[in-house]
Amino acid sequence: MEIKLYYEEKGQGDPLILLHGNGENGGYFVHQMDYFSKRYRVIAVDTRGHGKSPRGTAPFTIRQFAEDLLDFMDQMKIDKAVLLGFSDGGNIALIFAMAHPERVEKLILNGANLNGWGVKPMVQIPIEIRYRFASIFAKKSEKSRKNAEMLGLMVKDPNISPEELKKLRIKTLVIAGSRDMIKTSHTRLIAEKIPNSELAILPGDHFIANKNFGQFNRTIERFLIS
Repeated sequence: MEIKLYYEEKGQGDPLILLHGNGENGGYFVHQMDYFSKRYRVIAVDTRGHGKSPRGTAPFTIRQFAEDLLDFMDQMKIDKAVLLGFSDGGNIALIFAMAHPERVEKLILNGANLNGWGVKPMVQIPIEIRYRFASIFAKKSEKSRKNAEMLGLMVKDPNISPEELKKLRIKTLVIAGSRDMIKTSHTRLIAEKIPNSELAILPGDHFIANKNFGQFNRTIERFLIS
């Protein structure tokens, strides 16, 4: 069943859709909205069950979020857009691009991963422990159930085989921080497997779009006009 996703937009021109990470909302892209709205119609979307978007009753998975994005683009009468996804938003963008390549102009994957093995153990192991505890108490506590759903996205999703990436024919930028929670080797693997892709590793951690936004935005802009 379709839901109405909350979004904010600014500017005119070709659509640039921004997809935030786990547990966040479109406000994460505060430093991208103004910058790119000078040339693009920038749309920051709140994923199902995040920010101001309703949870609905459909499965809480990355693949469902990708189908939500398809519904959203249809509702907004957007035939084709540039997708910029951060973290889980990058995973949504990647799943979407593989399922609906005709709807993607260009693809920007910031801090995306194919599976839990792509995340550094010091980050992933505590997530998995918290997920197991939240799952145990999910039936007794609504807070634990919601927590388990959110953490489950980082434990069970997106579950993409590296070989699947070879099918992508969309011009792609794979971008991450030099101290990212995603292993640099994993980020490089994604870039290597996508045929028409570029790789950029910028100084900073997982949140370069927010903390190193000047260099991040310029790198994105160069890619978009190339």
